[in-house]
Parts: sequence; C-alpha cells; structure tokens
Amino acid sequence: MLELSYPLRLKATGTNTLFTHLVCSACGEIYDKNQVATVCRKPDCQHPLLAAYNTGRRLNRKYLRHRPATMWRYREMLPLLSDKNIISLGEGMTPMLKTAHLGRKAGGYTVYIKDESNNPTGSFKARGLSMAVSKAKELGITACAIPTAGNAGGALSAYCAQAGIEAHVFMPRETPDVFKQECRLFGANVTLVDGNIYNCGQMVREQTVIHGWFDVSTTKEPYRIEGKKTLGYEIAEQLHWELPDVIIYPTGGGTGLIGMWKAFDEMEQLGWIGPERPRMVAIQAANCAPVVKAFTENSKHTDLYPDTFTVANGLRVPKPYAGSLILKVLQESRGTALAISDEEIIAGVKEIAREEGLLVSPEGGAVWQGFKQLVQSRWIHPEERVVIVNTGSGYKYLENLNLSV
Repeated sequence: MLELSYPLRLKATGTNTLFTHLVCSACGEIYDKNQVATVCRKPDCQHPLLAAYNTGRRLNRKYLRHRPATMWRYREMLPLLSDKNIISLGEGMTPMLKTAHLGRKAGGYTVYIKDESNNPTGSFKARGLSMAVSKAKELGITACAIPTAGNAGGALSAYCAQAGIEAHVFMPRETPDVFKQECRLFGANVTLVDGNIYNCGQMVREQTVIHGWFDVSTTKEPYRIEGKKTLGYEIAEQLHWELPDVIIYPTGGGTGLIGMWKAFDEMEQLGWIGPERPRMVAIQAANCAPVVKAFTENSKHTDLYPDTFTVANGLRVPKPYAGSLILKVLQESRGTALAISDEEIIAGVKEIAREEGLLVSPEGGAVWQGFKQLVQSRWIHPEERVVIVNTGSGYKYLENLNLSV
C-alpha cells in the first residue's frame, strides 16, 4: 500500500476529506455517505449519484507541492473517509507532454497530450478503479463485478488483488487476448460474452442480484467518477492553474468527461481557478457514436446505438448510462462531438508514433484525428491551447490494430 503524508490536516472533522454526502445528478435527492450506494433509488429517476464536498472550507493549493505525485495528492476532495482504506498502485500525475512536431505540423498550434498510458495497468481506468475499490473496502464489500471492453477489467482485477476483494470480469469474447490474460493473472474470474459491453452489463446486473456482488459499472456507482475527476485537477495544476481552451476526450462511458467538468467547478469553489472553462469535445468511433448522434440532434439523452466492431475497444459503448450528463457537459461548455472512422483511428496512431515517439491507444489516435478536423473547420483557432487525452497504451492493442508500416 502506498504511504501518504498530508501537511494539511482537517482536525475539525478528524479526517482528510471534505466529503459530506451523495446527491442525485438529476433530482437532487440526498444520500448518506456511509451507506453502500449505486444510483438514485427513486423508481422514476435512477440517475447517477455524485459525491458532494464542503468547498466552503478554504484549502491552500500551495500544500500540493509537498505531496506524493499521485491522484491522492487531492485527498481532501476525494470521498474516502480513512487513509487506511487507500488502495493505490501509484496512479495519477501522468505526463502532460507538449507535442514536439504534431502541433507545428498542424499549423503552429499549441497541443498537449495528457498521456494516461503511464498509469498502473496502462490506462486511465486505474484512477476510477483505485477510488472505487478503496471505497468498496471501506464499505465492507467483499466482491465486485464489472462489464469491460478491456482496460477497466484489468484495473479492477489489479486493485481487487491488492485489496483482497473478489473480482468478477465480464468482457466481449472478441476482446484482445492480452486483456483476458491480464485479468486472469491478477486472479479475477473472467466470463466471456458473445456481444458488446452493453450485453456484458446486462449479464453483470443479473449475476450481481444472484451472488450479491457489488456492480462497479461505469456511473452506476458514485466513486469511479471521483477518481477520474483528478484528471481535471492535474490538467489545471500542470498548466499552472490556467485551464486550456479546449480539451478533446475519447468518450465511451464518459466518466472522465463528467469528472473533469465536476473538478473544474470544485476548484473554482475552492478558489484555485477562476470561472473560465475549456470547450469540451467528445470523440467517438464512427461505428458506435450514440453521443455524437444525440448531440447532433440536440437531444438531452442518448439512445441505444446499433454498433459494430471498432478497433477502439473503449469507444464501443452503444448506450452510456450517463448519456444525459455527457450531453450536459458538451452543451454547458459550448463543446462538440465528432465520430472518427477506424481507418482514421489507425492512421492517427501511426502518425503520433512517427512524429512524437508515443504508441498511443486507438482512442488516442481518434482524439488526434478529431483535433485535425476541428482545426480544418476552424472550430479551434491558432492562439488556443489544446489538451488531447490519450487514455491508454497502444501496446495492449497491437492485436486489434494489426498494423502494417
């Protein structure tokens, strides 16, 4: 377990967190922070729950400079009640890389790559699952289940291994073997499903009822968002507390997009940043683009998309549970949504590899192609700073990509 130290102690509460309660993202119903929670219990609501904090308590960001370079440096704004329950493999504080060639090649733009491949198990899923498993341990949960396109299953398996919690992973049969092997090596029980992650989710719901496992599906519990929101805190800190003009994010379940937007509001309430916000861009695969379809139609919710295979496993989410929250972020930020073909995705992976020396995930290739399209349409201007998020390591996708150089 990672040892953590905090110069700033919250003596009034006896804990290191300002976490106060859970609140429904739609109806505002309040839930007890000490109880096991999933989504809003109102039958006519059932929207995701979000963690709320006492942001009236001023925190000086200067204390961060003495803290470990992990996501737990933002400890007061994370919902764990006791440090003894932290399950960490060193996740977070991933590199913010200013592109050496790509920005110049695109026309002199300032482009940063937030490279999440440096996380444990090779993807941004480590953030959310570190937080979710830590909270599961704190709440006395002994078994967790998850539907996954690959990376989330590996992350859950790793953190459950350290926590001593059973992990049950349900993934599409056509998922690359490296993800299956990773989960099994960490001791997880792996079930292969004929279908996509939506079908895996249906099976998880059935099995959790039968076996009493805790379902950690994306946005069906409140804590994965809390881990993912640290992306927003890090982007602000790494850019010296001035947010970029645009953030381009590959969007499947959308936890990171929602989490970053939540983080920006929290930081403003803490006095760490001002009211300015980046325009948020959701990038999806052309073969599975429910958010793009809903955004284009000016809808407030996403419908089940008739998806087909895409090399970007993480984007194969035909109906994100928090679709309404994703669309709300795009609308509030004056953002947009784009769909990228598999051919373009592979070309993006190759271009980043050759120009920057980074082997990004297909999702990373997709966001780069999205950036170029937005430049071409003049939606992004030359004087603007842009952050594109690479969510994982391309090495885990070589089977999918079948690259020929």
